[in-house]
Amino acid sequence: MTDTSFIENEERRALRKAVAALVSNYGPDYYLQKARAHQHTDELWNEAGKLGFLGVNLPEKYGGGGAGMYELSLVMEEMSAHGCGLLMMVVSPAINGTIISKFGTDEQKQRWLPGIADGSITMAFAITEPDAGSNSHRITTTARRDGSDWILSGQKVFISGVDQAQAVLVVGRTEESKTGKLRPALFVVPTDAPGFTYTPIEMELISPERQFTVFIDDVRLPADALVGSEDAAIAQLFAGLNPERIMGAASAVGMGRFALSKATDYVKTRKVWDTPIGAHQGLSHPLAQNYVEIELAKLMMQKAATLYDHGDDMGAAEAANMAKYAAGEASARAVDQAVQSLGGNGLTKEYGIAAALTASRLSRIAPVSREMVLNFIAQTSLGLPRSY
Repeated sequence: MTDTSFIENEERRALRKAVAALVSNYGPDYYLQKARAHQHTDELWNEAGKLGFLGVNLPEKYGGGGAGMYELSLVMEEMSAHGCGLLMMVVSPAINGTIISKFGTDEQKQRWLPGIADGSITMAFAITEPDAGSNSHRITTTARRDGSDWILSGQKVFISGVDQAQAVLVVGRTEESKTGKLRPALFVVPTDAPGFTYTPIEMELISPERQFTVFIDDVRLPADALVGSEDAAIAQLFAGLNPERIMGAASAVGMGRFALSKATDYVKTRKVWDTPIGAHQGLSHPLAQNYVEIELAKLMMQKAATLYDHGDDMGAAEAANMAKYAAGEASARAVDQAVQSLGGNGLTKEYGIAAALTASRLSRIAPVSREMVLNFIAQTSLGLPRSY
């Protein structure tokens, strides 16, 4: 990527317009209907894949668009802004596509990337464990050698979209690393592999992508299931975390825009004392503040994506974490204010905003909590001592 301007060029504006046109054919009613029926948004996912939106960040050699995280986050933002935030975009093309394109063998790239790019393959990502949330040093999923094969065992929790994935990129650790140091190893595990099972976690979250507990019981994997080097896997893992945070920010920015649009449309026409309620500063000022906060978060998201696409990993890490923090806060406040602005209507199915209350809370928790972001900023940006 050579474009360093946050003033989007014609190509990026055209991409926004094209994504908005696609998702407008589906809309929030489609998304929520699918979510409530525990169904997937397959039609939207497949069409987005065929149009090249899902793989816009992946190499052209493997069927992608050859662009960057800026463009993929743009797609995510527009999807979310039109009421159809596809969570698996954060996982499949952003995390897994990035890691495989950077560190996979030619054979692995050829096997997985074209399908990830066109949407025919969805790959989940499994890092969190019951006793290893933010502290990935406590991961206990282990892999041991058996001839040229690997035998993988462990348990993962809060893994998104396993039921719609053909494979999962699992973060484990090699059995040899028992020194307490983190030496993760990344394995592509087919979801139909013997010994790989999963059960849904019942969530108060209205989303087409469900959460699962994953059980990995002596799953036998071929040698080429290992992505990259087992010794350098920490760098490979972190290569996927900046895109994850950028995409989390994009999703939250889009949700904030969606909520703000719902609120402003309503308060422009709702009259109580012969005047639209949007004229009252008790509503107009909070909504204006929401707009300011969303735009500021979006600007940091654009900065993070630009730094990442130019190879500044450390600069991108700071910006991506700040973008994710700011977007999560702005989104949660915008959704809350939208519900308040609509009054009782804000809690009805008809107006379609109440469902975003729990989803907006997710943006403050995942993919990394706001507290862990503040820890990162305190330690790396301010040089303050660690508390843990």
